[in-house]
Amino acid sequence: MSFRIEEKLFFKSENIFEFRKFLSKESAKTLYTKRVIKSLYFDNLKLDMYKDSIEGSVPRKKIRVRNYPNADDKNYYLETKISSVEGRFKTRKIITKDEFEDLKKRGILDNIYGTCLPNLYVTYEREYAKINDVRISIDKNISYENFLTNQVYNDSNSIVELKTSIRKNLDDLIKTFPFQKIRFSKYCFAVEKLN
Repeated sequence: MSFRIEEKLFFKSENIFEFRKFLSKESAKTLYTKRVIKSLYFDNLKLDMYKDSIEGSVPRKKIRVRNYPNADDKNYYLETKISSVEGRFKTRKIITKDEFEDLKKRGILDNIYGTCLPNLYVTYEREYAKINDVRISIDKNISYENFLTNQVYNDSNSIVELKTSIRKNLDDLIKTFPFQKIRFSKYCFAVEKLN
């Protein structure tokens, strides 16, 4: 388990060009080719994961199944993102398509949140870059879909995530990336738009 720092930046679609110019000036390295990511988020009937995330409670979790529809990687990944007093980390387990279909029908039993059922899909295109020890992802063409109703909300804005080791000096990170940081969760945004 490796704890990490995660910071998020929000850009209106017309302003993401400024961030791309910044990446170019800082000689950011492209890590991978861009790809589409699709995640199905699970929550209990009271939406306690959403509520804990909004309130910033710790410990808290988000549970999702992620896949990459247009990539060579055809696996499904059961992921749990955990925020604790010590920091943030993620667990990840490969599951089969049949196991995924089963989880969609019966849900996931969690020791804190109880029975968690499929709630919302979040799909987007992600680009990957790196400056020194900071991994950068740019998410655009973000789409949110209610699992039960198939209602969709399309978001033209972009979310940038900065990920680095928990040992990184936060002041250095802020100096390196002189942009306004925000608290943002795609899952929480989807709940607010579609539930």
